[in-house]
Amino acid sequence: MHLQWRRAEEFRCLKYLMVKTMAKVKITQFRSDIKRAERQQKTLRALGLGKVNKSVEVELTPQINGMIQKVNHLVTVKGL
Repeated sequence: MHLQWRRAEEFRCLKYLMVKTMAKVKITQFRSDIKRAERQQKTLRALGLGKVNKSVEVELTPQINGMIQKVNHLVTVKGL
């Protein structure tokens, strides 16, 4: 019985992952990271940014959302 429940739970998780797709967002850096805290500079690098007017397209996960909030004064975000 336990094995059947486990398989059913795995199926539900897989089904959820297949149905739920993350939204994509385009992040553009519009201000320089010069004279910013090292933590903010590292966050920009982790997002794939580092130069003014550079853009990246990423899936909007809770982790990416948190990074965007930390450097929201340096970037613009557009939903795709």
